Amino acid sequence: MASSPPGPGRPIAVFFSYAHEDEGLRDELAKHLRLLERQRIIAGWHDRRITGGAEWAGAIDDNLHKANIVLLLVSADFLASNYCYDAEVQYALDRHAAGEARVIPIILRPVDWHSAPFGKLQFLPKDGRPVTTWTHQDEAFADIARGIRSVAEESVLHPLAVPG
Repeated sequence: MASSPPGPGRPIAVFFSYAHEDEGLRDELAKHLRLLERQRIIAGWHDRRITGGAEWAGAIDDNLHKANIVLLLVSADFLASNYCYDAEVQYALDRHAAGEARVIPIILRPVDWHSAPFGKLQFLPKDGRPVTTWTHQDEAFADIARGIRSVAEESVLHPLAVPG
């Protein structure tokens, strides 16, 4: 199923790729993105939204395919996860290279990530400081939210290709 292109009044589909060990940090980021959701700029999705009885791999694949923006929530646990690294990251980067989605690494915790396949992409928060190293983590999440808003607004003005 192809996704609709982003446009005025149609939120940008955002996929959270993360290790379950980072669920608390993902939840904090989601709170900071809630205003963007209320304003119908983005619509976030992560695997905890899969309902009982649904095939989880299919739900993840479907939502990753529909996403206009893919957030890679980077930590040691994320890099250690075979599913995140081998399945989600590779597919997201393929879509990024094809111009079908924008991949944004979000550095949650200190880890050597620069040589990862997504190491060449611009990351958030600013200056490459992992969220957990900020004195006030809300400042890091606010910086990330501003960066995602900027990408989402850019995507509305210059839509990415729609997957077929």
